[in-house]
Amino acid sequence: MTSKGEQTVAFALAAILLVVGVVCYAAFPQEEPEEPVRLMFKSTAGKILFDHKTHTVDAGYGIACDDCHHEEQEDGSSSCSGEDCHGPESDPKRGDALHSNCKGCHEDSGAGPVECAACHIM
Repeated sequence: MTSKGEQTVAFALAAILLVVGVVCYAAFPQEEPEEPVRLMFKSTAGKILFDHKTHTVDAGYGIACDDCHHEEQEDGSSSCSGEDCHGPESDPKRGDALHSNCKGCHEDSGAGPVECAACHIM
């Protein structure tokens, strides 16, 4: 068995390490990336996890922003929120726009999934 003194030292050390961990976590927050790394699209057919970074970086597919984000916004960006640009009352709707862009690109390039269950997984 361990002595009461050793147990006290172990608890004190654990408490100190916990405090140091919390302080370090709070003092050095992670910077938010300028572009999203991954996006989650919700649909009636299942959620779709889209890896934005893999599609846009040169080491990945190297797709340019305006290949998908077609309209320049008032702030100069080329990203639409989806609901403003492709909402329930707009034409095409968001699902239709994503299907033609994403699935169409996968079919044309021969890379990436084209089956429903490959994207609508969650």
